[in-house]
Amino acid sequence: MSFPINLTEAFRELVQIGIALTSERDLETLLERILTEARRFTRAEAGTLFLREDDTLRFAVVQNERLTRELGEPEMRRRLQAEPLKLSELSLAGYVALTGEVVNIEDTYRIPADRPYSFNPLFDTRCDYTTRSALIAPLQDPSGNIFGVLELINALDDAERVVCFDAEYANLVRSLASQAAVAIRNARLEDLSFKDALTDVYNRRYFMVRIEEEARRHARFNEPVSLVLIDLDHFKEVNDRFGHRAGDEALREVAHLLLKHSRNFTVVTRFGGDEFAVLLVNTPKSGAVTYAQRIREVVARHEFAHGTVTISLGVASLPEDVGTGEDLVVAADKAMYEAKRLGRNRVAVLQ
Repeated sequence: MSFPINLTEAFRELVQIGIALTSERDLETLLERILTEARRFTRAEAGTLFLREDDTLRFAVVQNERLTRELGEPEMRRRLQAEPLKLSELSLAGYVALTGEVVNIEDTYRIPADRPYSFNPLFDTRCDYTTRSALIAPLQDPSGNIFGVLELINALDDAERVVCFDAEYANLVRSLASQAAVAIRNARLEDLSFKDALTDVYNRRYFMVRIEEEARRHARFNEPVSLVLIDLDHFKEVNDRFGHRAGDEALREVAHLLLKHSRNFTVVTRFGGDEFAVLLVNTPKSGAVTYAQRIREVVARHEFAHGTVTISLGVASLPEDVGTGEDLVVAADKAMYEAKRLGRNRVAVLQ
C-alpha cells in the first residue's frame, strides 16, 4: 500500500524546491540538497544520487540515517561506495541512466524475470539493510543529456512502515530530477569559473561572493560565521631550495588535506599565493579554533615529498569579533600574522 499524496500541494512544493535548487552555487552542497529535498518530498527512508562518468555511475551522495547511526558515516560510505556501478550490468540505476525512464519498484526482491533490469542485493548484504520499495529517476536536462540518477529507497508511512512509492510520484520526481539536472549543469559551469586551476579549491572570486552571502545570512538569522586564514610557513624557501614544481605540489597537497578534513559544506579557498581561506558556516569561534588546531596538526604530520610543511592560522568570527564580512577578513588576517609573529606553526585568535 502506498502513501497517498495531495497533488496540488505536492506540485506547489515542487516549484519551491526547484527555485531553491537553482539558487545554489556550490556543486557539493547542491547534490546533498537535491537528495535531501527528494527524500523529504517522497518520504523516503534513504537515497543515493549517482553522477555519470563515461560508462559508470559514481556514488556522489549517499543518505541513510539508520546506517549512519549503526556504522558511522565513514564506514557506511566505504561499504556503499566501494566501486562505481557499470552501466553494462543493467542495475536499476544503470537501466534508468541508459533509457531515461522512471522506474517505480514495489519490492526489489520480487522483480519479474522478464524485466530488462534487476536488483543486486550486494549493497544490502554489505550493510545488513533491506531495500524494498525504490523510485529511480534520471537527472536529465531539457536537451536530453543524462547527468546521473536519483534513487530513492523505502517510502515510509506515518507509522514508519515501508510502503511502495505512490504512482503519482513518478512524474513529480521526474520533474524534480529534471530541475536538479539543470541546476547541476549550471553549478558545474560556474564551478569551473570559481575554481583555482592549480589546487582545484575555490578561488578568491568565489570566496568574496560567499562571504557576502554568509554575512547577509548572519544578519537575517543570527547564525555564527567563522573564518580561518592559513599561510604556509617559509614557503619562499621551499621554492628557492626545491624549485617551483615542489612549491606547487605542496600547495596542492595542503589543499587536498583541507578538503579531506573539512565538512562538505565548508568553503575552502586559495586566497592568493601560499594563503588559504576557510569559511566555516554556522560555526562559532570555539568550533573554528578546534578546526584550526586539527588542521595545523594534520599538515604538520603529513609527509610531503620535499620534507615537513607547517602552517600559521588566524581565526576570527561573526559576531564575536566583528560585525561585517569585510571586517571578518581583516580580523582573521591580523590573527594569522600574530601566529607568524609568535613563531609560526600555531593558531592565533583576534585579541
